[in-house]
Amino acid sequence: MNIAIASGKGGTGKTTLASNLASLLSKNTKNQLNKKIILVDLDVEEPNSGLFIKGKLTTQEDKFRAVPMWNNKKCTFCEQCKSFCNFNAIAVLPNSVLIFPELCHSCFACTELCPDDALKMTDRKIGTLSHYKLNDLVFIESRLEIGEPSAVPLIKQTKEYVNKKFSGNTIIIFDSPPGTSCPVIESVKNMDFVVLVTEPTPFGLHDLKLAIETVKKLNRKFAVVINKYGIGNNDVDKYCEKNKIPIIGRIPDMKKIAELYSRGKLLYDEIIEVKEEIENIFSEVTTLCIEN
Repeated sequence: MNIAIASGKGGTGKTTLASNLASLLSKNTKNQLNKKIILVDLDVEEPNSGLFIKGKLTTQEDKFRAVPMWNNKKCTFCEQCKSFCNFNAIAVLPNSVLIFPELCHSCFACTELCPDDALKMTDRKIGTLSHYKLNDLVFIESRLEIGEPSAVPLIKQTKEYVNKKFSGNTIIIFDSPPGTSCPVIESVKNMDFVVLVTEPTPFGLHDLKLAIETVKKLNRKFAVVINKYGIGNNDVDKYCEKNKIPIIGRIPDMKKIAELYSRGKLLYDEIIEVKEEIENIFSEVTTLCIEN
């Protein structure tokens, strides 16, 4: 079972839910699933699940993407590479060819179609993947290199690593990036279920609507969790009820939650209401996941 925890905006409590859910399931307190639990932080531009899951590092890998390198001795300045590139990553000058790796999408068109074999793809580091273990919980985090313009290649490679490393009897929880842009699409497009975390405020509802529209386009099963329940208004409840969108959890707004979060502590060990709500959320996800 692959579950993405996503949100239309940042700061809704996505990482709070993902880290607490993964840790609770790994302790097998109620569900008796006897499955391997894996938490994957796909918010590679600012990963922070590791603030709450402090495991032992077992593997670390640099991740790369391919970008072209120009060979001036072979080039005849035919400009075909420039015309082939849909992303304006190549500029041909009278005496040189400029490559802009930040614009390159690693499509290989320029190198495959260059008639002079003057462009060869080389590796460019885009980030680092770290694999941790904490008791019965596996935690995987990827971190994008500063200045790297796109998170999508690293997210894709992280998912490939997880799929290759783990199969069968697993529950994999993906802490996705916020919003509805390309990194989110890459994160949730193959998920069995998407949990959309929101907050009961006008901003929360506005961005929740965008997130719902996105997962519907991707044809993913989904449900809503309202975090910080008790602040704002009940417009999210009304919207979900009107559109027959299941709300599978309401995590209360509590000062103690903020205190524990600020110290990098998990919530379910110390707040029984949160533990019960997280257990209920997973139960609802399991039920909705198997429904036709």
